[in-house]
Amino acid sequence: MRKTIKLALAFIALAGAVGGAAYAENVDSANMRQRTMMRLDKAMKDNDGTITFDQFSNVMDARLKKLVADNGGKLTVAQLADALEKARFERMARRIIARYDSKGDGTLTADDISGRERKLFAVLDKNNDGKIEKGELPKRGRFGHVRQWDDEGNDGGLQ
Repeated sequence: MRKTIKLALAFIALAGAVGGAAYAENVDSANMRQRTMMRLDKAMKDNDGTITFDQFSNVMDARLKKLVADNGGKLTVAQLADALEKARFERMARRIIARYDSKGDGTLTADDISGRERKLFAVLDKNNDGKIEKGELPKRGRFGHVRQWDDEGNDGGLQ
């Protein structure tokens, strides 16, 4: 294959990989581009400054190709969805453990959870009386949403 065709195919594959990932999960698109560039940089260094299409393909789609191979050469929508869901939940689990793990041993214990709850309770108990009153709660919830109750104790219209 001529060099220009190889470069065009590589560009199309890169655009497809980056574009597909950005569409599938907009929040992770910047991270996806960064990881893609890191993989390409590593492949470039490992191959004396050049990357063939086969090397490019292996760098870009190794996990997807492994999924196809692990499923007998074909991957259904359900199988791909299961794999993506598992990967997403594993990332979430790693973040939760990193947030709560007070000993840094990669495990989550009841003490880790209650320790984090104590810290949060202390932050919310502004007058340090051992109780959280409505007036001590933030007026706006996460992302600026209105709390589920108002100052009169109503549920904000939620049923």
